[in-house]
Amino acid sequence: MPFRMFCCVLGLVLCSTALTVYFASHSIGTVVVTTLACSLLLQLAYFASVLFLIWRSGCVSRAGQRAEHFGSCKEVGSEPPDLDEATNESADLRDQMLAISLLLP
Repeated sequence: MPFRMFCCVLGLVLCSTALTVYFASHSIGTVVVTTLACSLLLQLAYFASVLFLIWRSGCVSRAGQRAEHFGSCKEVGSEPPDLDEATNESADLRDQMLAISLLLP
C-alpha cells in the first residue's frame, strides 16, 4: 500500500472515531483520549503485522533451504530409480533372454 493511501486511511479512521465519540459523549476530553487510544492500537497492530511478516519470511527461507538440500541429494543419487528406467531395464533383459532362447536348439 502506498504511503499516501496509508495516511489517508489512517486519518479517515481517526476522524471517524473522533466524530463518533464526540456525538456519543459530547466531551472533547473523551474524544482526545479515545483518539489517542485508537492511534496507539493501530500502531500496535501495524507493529505486530510487521513482526508476523518477518517471521513468515523466515519460515519460507528455511523451507527453501530444506528444498535446496533435498535437491542436492537428488544429484548424489540417493533416490530410487524411476519407474520408466526399471521398466526399460526389464524389457532389455526380456529381449536378451528371448535372443538367447532363439539361439538354443
